[in-house]
Amino acid sequence: MVRTQVQLTEEQAAAVRRMAADEGVSMAEVIRQAVEARMRAACRPTDAEIRRRALEVIGCLKGGPGDLSVNHDAYFVEAIMQDGRLD
Repeated sequence: MVRTQVQLTEEQAAAVRRMAADEGVSMAEVIRQAVEARMRAACRPTDAEIRRRALEVIGCLKGGPGDLSVNHDAYFVEAIMQDGRLD
C-alpha cells in the first residue's frame, strides 16, 4: 500500500469516523472503500457501449434448439430437473 495524506472538512472527518466505528474498521479502510467505489463507477460502460456489445454477440452462437425464444420456460424447467435442484 502507498501511504498518502488527505485533508477532510470537519464534517467529512466526523462522518468517516462514524462510519468506521459503525463498521468496526479503520477510517483508512472507509476511505479506501469509497475510492474503490468511485473507481468502479468511473469504469462502468455507458448504455451505448452495453448495447453495442449486446448487438455484437447476436447470432454468434450456433446450434441448440431453434425454438428457444418461444419455449424458453420449458427448456429452463428441463434444465433444472436434470440438475436435480429446485432452489
